[in-house]
Amino acid sequence: MNVHDSEKMAAALGRSGFVTGDRAAEAPAVVVLNTCSVREKAQEKVFTRVDQLARGASGERPQLIGVAGCVAQQEGAAIFARAPAVDFVLGTQALVRLPEIVRRLQEGERQILEIGRHRDNLDIPPEQIERVPGVKAYITIMEGCDNFCSFCVVPFTRGRERCRPIGAIVREAASLAEAGFSEIQLLGQNVNSYRDPDDGRDFAELTDAVGTVSGIRRIRFTSPHPKDFSESLMDRFATGGPLMPHMHLPAQSGSTTVLARMRRGYSREEFLRLVEEARRRVPDLALSTDLIVGFSGETRAEFEDTLTLLDEVRFASAYSFKYSERPHTFASRRLPDDVPDEEKGARLIELQARQREIQLELNRDRVGATVEVLIEGESRRGNQLCGRGPDNRVVNFPGPMRLVGSFQPVRIVGYGPNSLLGELRGAEARATRAGDPPLLSGPLPEVPLPVIPAPAAS
Repeated sequence: MNVHDSEKMAAALGRSGFVTGDRAAEAPAVVVLNTCSVREKAQEKVFTRVDQLARGASGERPQLIGVAGCVAQQEGAAIFARAPAVDFVLGTQALVRLPEIVRRLQEGERQILEIGRHRDNLDIPPEQIERVPGVKAYITIMEGCDNFCSFCVVPFTRGRERCRPIGAIVREAASLAEAGFSEIQLLGQNVNSYRDPDDGRDFAELTDAVGTVSGIRRIRFTSPHPKDFSESLMDRFATGGPLMPHMHLPAQSGSTTVLARMRRGYSREEFLRLVEEARRRVPDLALSTDLIVGFSGETRAEFEDTLTLLDEVRFASAYSFKYSERPHTFASRRLPDDVPDEEKGARLIELQARQREIQLELNRDRVGATVEVLIEGESRRGNQLCGRGPDNRVVNFPGPMRLVGSFQPVRIVGYGPNSLLGELRGAEARATRAGDPPLLSGPLPEVPLPVIPAPAAS
């Protein structure tokens, strides 16, 4: 969501005559820090970066420094008191006011605060968004959340749920297909509670409508809520259409008692039944999740429920964090943050080690399979191409750069905990051997599974 919001802000400034700058070049006129406040660590990085900019630590000081996004919405004018170098604070529903604010500052105003709610912020025309070049693009289908989980600040920083009409979303998808994007990701804080404001159609029906757009071959979405997953949506995964066989399903905890304190609206057993129903329809469905360790009152036994959830579900990936108390939430007012930070850290390490084992085993099982990869560009590993299979796993393999943006069959020949290694198959593989030198030559080794000892009994 923040990446896409940054695309909107870049385009808004572009219409005012600005161009995106090179950090290594001359000092920028405007720097906007687009922020996240889901965790305290992310929030604190904002103020460290403002200080660096104000001191000119990476070059000359920018003419204007702005803080946007969730920290801006959450902290408001308090940002000016803590970081006097900040020139403007721009809330999550006021991005459309950015050019006006910059103009006013250039005309002499100082420290402008804009955290109001602007209805036109939700449905920004697609031609007014500066897309990051690539093969996939984002579409905002809704903003805000009505769930008020006890730990979560999102309803306070993003507001209540607001949805765009399906017609506007489909038109944006069509414009993206015309621009050459093959994959789109539907964005919202709680996408599967989506309802068309005009006719009440739900999220499953939205995916049907977007799936009819010629040129869009892959559809993904984030983030859903387990309690709002309908059987009709799960049925869409089994049709073999553009909705990819990967589902992000934030569990947050594997303990029913912790989930109750989190106000998540489901139990461990209900979560597992949802997983069972989804995999009954699509046996190879890849699942990713979010997990929090050390939430208020979490005992060792409750934490072990989360460990065993990993074993039962076998997530393809997991984003895991230490609990961080956030302002305005029910937990900050009523539930003590009473698990020592050292214990949170130890639990996080243990959970991540268990998840790493599972990912290695799942990725090892993919060796020998041939998957269709949408090639995104050069791998961060260097000297290789990189893309994703339908299940969202990253695949690195040798091949010519001219293949970027295409779909290619790739045979999996090796693996690591976070990605797969492959080799091109079919016509492009033969063409590469005949003419184009590969980016990397030689066999790709299979990575052996490490032996990870079980945690000591407590």
